[in-house]
Amino acid sequence: MIRIGMMIGDRYEILERIGTGGMSDVYKAKDHKLNRHVAVKVLKQEFSENTNFVSKFRVEAQAAASLMHPNIVNVYDVGEDNGVYYIVMELVEGITLKKYIEKKARLSFKEAVSIAIQACMGIEAAHKNHIIHRDIKPQNIIISKDGKVKVTDFGIAKAATSNTITSNVMGSVHYTSPEQARGGYSDEKSDIYSMGITLFEMLTGRVPFNGETTVAIAIKHIQEEMPSPREFVPEIPVCVEQIVFKCTQKSPDRRYLTMAALIEDLKKALMSPDEDFVQIDDPDESMATRAAAAREQTEIKRQTKKKEPVQEEMRLKKNPPKKKKAPVREEEPEDEDDDDIRMERITTALAVIGAILIGCAVIFFVGRAVGIFNMQPASGSVTMVSVDGMNEQEAVKALSDSGLRVDVVYEQSDSVPEGRVISANVQKDTILSQGSRVVLTVSRKNTDNQIPVPSVEGLLEADATATLERSGFEVVKTEGYSDTVDKGKVISQNPAGGSSATSGTQVSISISQGPNTDNKVLMPAVIGLDPMDAISILTESGLLVGEQTDMNDDNPELIGKVCYASYTVGAPVDPGTVIDIGISIGPKEVTYMYQEAIMSPADLDPEYKEGTECTVTITGQSEKEYYKTTVRSFPITTVNLHGLTDPAALITYEYYVEEPAHTEVNENGETVTVPGGKVPQVVQRTVFFTAEG
Repeated sequence: MIRIGMMIGDRYEILERIGTGGMSDVYKAKDHKLNRHVAVKVLKQEFSENTNFVSKFRVEAQAAASLMHPNIVNVYDVGEDNGVYYIVMELVEGITLKKYIEKKARLSFKEAVSIAIQACMGIEAAHKNHIIHRDIKPQNIIISKDGKVKVTDFGIAKAATSNTITSNVMGSVHYTSPEQARGGYSDEKSDIYSMGITLFEMLTGRVPFNGETTVAIAIKHIQEEMPSPREFVPEIPVCVEQIVFKCTQKSPDRRYLTMAALIEDLKKALMSPDEDFVQIDDPDESMATRAAAAREQTEIKRQTKKKEPVQEEMRLKKNPPKKKKAPVREEEPEDEDDDDIRMERITTALAVIGAILIGCAVIFFVGRAVGIFNMQPASGSVTMVSVDGMNEQEAVKALSDSGLRVDVVYEQSDSVPEGRVISANVQKDTILSQGSRVVLTVSRKNTDNQIPVPSVEGLLEADATATLERSGFEVVKTEGYSDTVDKGKVISQNPAGGSSATSGTQVSISISQGPNTDNKVLMPAVIGLDPMDAISILTESGLLVGEQTDMNDDNPELIGKVCYASYTVGAPVDPGTVIDIGISIGPKEVTYMYQEAIMSPADLDPEYKEGTECTVTITGQSEKEYYKTTVRSFPITTVNLHGLTDPAALITYEYYVEEPAHTEVNENGETVTVPGGKVPQVVQRTVFFTAEG
């Protein structure tokens, strides 16, 4: 039983649980020997008790410990402590790719491909060391806070192929290759298949095969055709679709042969997304067996009949018959020619009928297009209906059903109930063409100053700006290229439409500059963004994130945000360019020094007698004590202070003065003599320090 605070292996102190899975729990721990934080993966009890599983697990985990790569969660140690089997790994602060996909619904193809490249580079390093992962899935890919992609759980999958697997650890079935689903041999190309499924999920936000049971899903991997990601997201480039198809071929020999080949195509897709370059080869195609068509069967029979007399004659010459025995030759059934002729006539008749049907269909659709078969208005026009006061969902449905595109923005209203339409940007009875965009303004209360961010993708720059500003957001504009979005319209936005943000939040919109004829990428605006958001935008733009450096910045509002980028906004750069960013840790800390003599307090207090013992203290404005000493003579010339964080301080003098005997009147009105003695005295002066550097 693992408890917070316990020590494992006399070295690792368990601090907190940070994750759990089907076979193990993951804890954050402190390595007291190397004074660093690590992640400790502890096998669950049911697996720890299986000696066969533990044996395989230890061998594979030790092999994984030999891997060192920037895109792999490195394994530091493997051990056992009182029946607790554990792996000590690099602690990566971040989220799993699975949660990242759930957070964003789906990723842009550029971001998905960029993440896939990094993951494949880690897997390739393992393959070069003859280590197969066997459990590639988004749950085993981590995106760190600095944007690095790391693959984890190398080695544990092979151990898991034993009989210890139960239903609680079969989440991987959505990503398993057909050969793994059959229980057969798996190799590097099994990881390539799982990577293809993972890429499909990044692109579409869903897995290609689903079912009520793990068996049903496994059977789909074996039997069903892979759906196209473009069915769910049409804007995915064809080359990326083909990469997914090639990764997920049922036959391992038709997939990419190596991770290096897959990485090469992924990089090419990032650089040339409009080029259809992926080749899916079938090594067995020339030797494949296929069913012959009816016409081919007839021709084969005819050729066979022509050859038979010659072949028979050759056979008879080679093997002459014995005397008194006539050569015997089997006679062809008399009705075989009739069958051939009948089959050919049937085939011809079916071909004629098919041609007639196709001709009729062509005539129908051409006639319909030119208005001969005018089944519905050819104009495709829509009359705008009144939606004022309608429920938001009802209004959106009514307009969408009539063929219009609908965007919704929200405003506070004292007169219109929440969730009801305040107005539309198109008046009632206006004639619109199908596909026109209508913007509805809907009433909504302001809850904790969080308001929905309207979707402005596809709008003209001016319309998008007006929509966002009307909703209470500040607009930051960047530029980008697009082959699908017209010049001057919004390609993307951040935060995304439909999310919630505080009123006054900056919303970054990317304005299309049309197709990128020079194959350049415009540097997006990332200053002022959270590091994770900036990394996401750079990745989506096809750029790579380089060093992330903590640095000082005088603007206190940028603390914890990006304050520097190695390229200016709008600069055209090549796809794949490495962008360095800086994260603000606040204004540079100014330090001060004091190298002046401390003068006597006599000029502040005439009663101070030189030679009197005096305690001198220098205390900064923050009440931090910088200096203290007791002396009998002034000035003090040995003061040499550096690295002070306060610009000014108080010098405090504490000493005793001799008070002579004197008379005073007591409570009873009597005059009494008060004897003299030492009386404590405190005086202070302000000093200012000199700034260093």
